[in-house]
Amino acid sequence: MLAGAMNVLEREQIDVLLTDLRLGGEDGMQLIDRALKMPRLHLHHDDGVCSVDVAVQAMKRGAYDFVTKPLNSTKLIANCARRAKARKMEQENRALREQVTSATASRTFGATRLPCTEVLDTIRQVAPSSANVLIEGESGTGKELAAHAIHNLSRRNKAKFITVHCAALSPQLLRVNCFGHEKGAFTGAHERRIGRFEQADGGTIFLDEVGEINPSTQVKLLRVMSEERAFERVGGNQTLRADVRLIAATNKNLEQLVREGKFRDDLFFRLNVVRITMPPLRKRKEDIPILVRGFLRHFCKQNNKPLLDLARMRWMRC
Repeated sequence: MLAGAMNVLEREQIDVLLTDLRLGGEDGMQLIDRALKMPRLHLHHDDGVCSVDVAVQAMKRGAYDFVTKPLNSTKLIANCARRAKARKMEQENRALREQVTSATASRTFGATRLPCTEVLDTIRQVAPSSANVLIEGESGTGKELAAHAIHNLSRRNKAKFITVHCAALSPQLLRVNCFGHEKGAFTGAHERRIGRFEQADGGTIFLDEVGEINPSTQVKLLRVMSEERAFERVGGNQTLRADVRLIAATNKNLEQLVREGKFRDDLFFRLNVVRITMPPLRKRKEDIPILVRGFLRHFCKQNNKPLLDLARMRWMRC
């Protein structure tokens, strides 16, 4: 019995563990000890035979609670529900802390990778505001890195930074990805899905390659960027609102697309509140040594290697 329970712990994602202290002659405390080594929430159930001292010992080891027999099923279910809810909040808080930590690390490493003082100054100036930002530049110039830097330096940096890769999704998938959908909205929609704008509420949403968005989705995007911040999930009629800061990036000339009728001029107007142009590396060769040192520090630390000194290398002086 004990081996079977441990096998389930290894294979399944468990939020609440309810166990007796005696499992057919086996020690339930071993199961608690095993569960403590895993990122799980567990609830200890005393079988009514063991002493209070044993129950206290179980709680000292990490059990959240104990109950005695005969069971009060109503209280037991309510207790498990509270523990499951607490577990969910714990997971969400951990995810948020990891996101903020990752963003901070990215900012520390990225500070040496962002190009030229002019771009950095613009980022520092615009970050504390709520203005939408349009980042232009060729592929590989660091547009997403600049977007992260803006978010990290903003008042929203404790909330989520959500990325939507517009070029990678079909028009239908992009709309669902951004705004979510209701159960039964289309074939295969077996449950409600929360869109990226809802997920980013209170934080920042980054639309990468915004020039690839089709006209029908541009209309939806224009509405959510209005003062109302309103949208509906696909297949739904409930109007929702999301407080997000929008940063968009493109490697295309949006003004040219507007002239060609491929991109809405009113959407471009809302996106182009602050424009940042990321110059390619070939136009800022002076940044190459800085980039090399940044990458070197990052990967030496990542691989637990001593930091190499490149200052005396011949190519660095060229």
